Amino acid sequence: MDATPETPEPDDPAARALVAITASGVAHAVTRHGPVSSLAEAAAARGITPERVLKTLVVRRADDDFLFVLVQGGRTISWPKLRALLGVSRLSMPDAQTATAVTGYARGTITPFGSLRAWPVIADAAIPPGPVSIGGGADGTAFTVDSAELVAALAAQVADVTDPEP
Repeated sequence: MDATPETPEPDDPAARALVAITASGVAHAVTRHGPVSSLAEAAAARGITPERVLKTLVVRRADDDFLFVLVQGGRTISWPKLRALLGVSRLSMPDAQTATAVTGYARGTITPFGSLRAWPVIADAAIPPGPVSIGGGADGTAFTVDSAELVAALAAQVADVTDPEP
């Protein structure tokens, strides 16, 4: 079967992510760049400032119960804040293999768009208005989008769930 934008090959995560973000109606620009090893390098490669790079983190609530947390560059999840928001006493980050299994994306490339399952999304309140960059499903691939449009398209819950990185 030939891969087209409408029917990506299941083993092509970047194509799956692109089809999903396009179908969502979110205006986006695709950026493709070489390997990066830091937030500053990722931001420079994408032509934005570090605080406009969003990490999509996978959090486990229970067996087979996950969610995505969108975290601004330079910030980290505040576990007490996130547990209080969700009304749970325990959360964890799955290992890399589990994160890939539940999203279809490797760590560092994860995006809610085209995930194997549509997990709930929490967007940290510190995410700046205007253009931000989110993973595009493959190394060196990202989508630049408007943060408000992103939050709306993902039906994300906006909440204060992060702290500045130490």
